[in-house]
Amino acid sequence: MQLRTITPFVLFLCAGLLLGATPTAPSEAPATSEQSILEIAQQSDDFHTLVAAVKAAGLEHTLQGDGPYTLFAPTDEAFDKLPDGTVDRLLQPENRDQLRSLLTYHVVAGEITSENLLAASGIFSASGKRLPLSLRVGNANVVQADIEAQNGVIHAIDTVLMPEAL
Repeated sequence: MQLRTITPFVLFLCAGLLLGATPTAPSEAPATSEQSILEIAQQSDDFHTLVAAVKAAGLEHTLQGDGPYTLFAPTDEAFDKLPDGTVDRLLQPENRDQLRSLLTYHVVAGEITSENLLAASGIFSASGKRLPLSLRVGNANVVQADIEAQNGVIHAIDTVLMPEAL
């Protein structure tokens, strides 16, 4: 397939739906679109590490902004898969640029929901890096799809996506 450039609205192939998963909200997060992506992540039991990383990178305002955005949100279990010490290293102030690069690799401009599926070979993250898509987003499976937020949508993933530069 030919690579498509991102527009404000890009469609993707959602692995969770192809594998028969039912889109659900993260644990204990309200099933509402009245809250921002960050507010929903903060209220979930699944995204503690992600929220800490967003704060350490100074990206809170972005994920509370107007959007719309699509966040491929690594769960705490996804961060636990990283080599020992990786998260602690990235959370250090001197590594803020690396952390920002890692986190923006998980954000796409536009709201991409599972209802708007289109086979594509890849999309581009906010950091300008290509995210290849097939039955997975990069090397991650979508474990929860279509968590609606006031400023976009969250898809929980089981693996932290790593840009080549890290």
